[in-house]
Amino acid sequence: MRICVFCASGPVPDAAIDLAAAVGTAIAARGWSLVSGGGRVSMMGAVARAARAGGAHTVGVIPEALVAEEVADDDADELVVVADMRTRKREMDERSDGVLALPGGLGTLEELFEAWTSHALGMHDKPVVVLDPDGHYDPLFAWLDGLRPTGFVTDRGMSGVVRVETVDEALDALAPATTSAPGPR
Repeated sequence: MRICVFCASGPVPDAAIDLAAAVGTAIAARGWSLVSGGGRVSMMGAVARAARAGGAHTVGVIPEALVAEEVADDDADELVVVADMRTRKREMDERSDGVLALPGGLGTLEELFEAWTSHALGMHDKPVVVLDPDGHYDPLFAWLDGLRPTGFVTDRGMSGVVRVETVDEALDALAPATTSAPGPR
């Protein structure tokens, strides 16, 4: 399994860094590989370092403009430098078997929504999972649920993502169909 992790690359609380490291450790413990945004900072760096420390193969995909900022994860087993953010997402998608979103900001949301929407439209069948142990995404999901009666958000659309609270639940939800996965939160 090759898991694409979307998460923050800017300053965040220590608990978020710890969560990212726990995810990287757990990915490695399952013998899986990590695909990330190719940064060495914040949550993105923590997940990659922990995955490598546990023996996982890591692939980082980073836009050329961010390499110049010297945030590239030069320790990645594969560091793929691409022209722009759109190419980055396509490359990450092609290299992964499932998507895991951790707490993050605008970039994480944009990546999550693209993967989620594509899944809901049947453009891929990769699991899309949101790991939300502390309610970071509560306002977002409340807003989306509130849009259901208007028709702007459908049950089918909402079923395109699984929301969980623990690292183990997240990886179980990403596991191949032979493993039981939890239902949506």
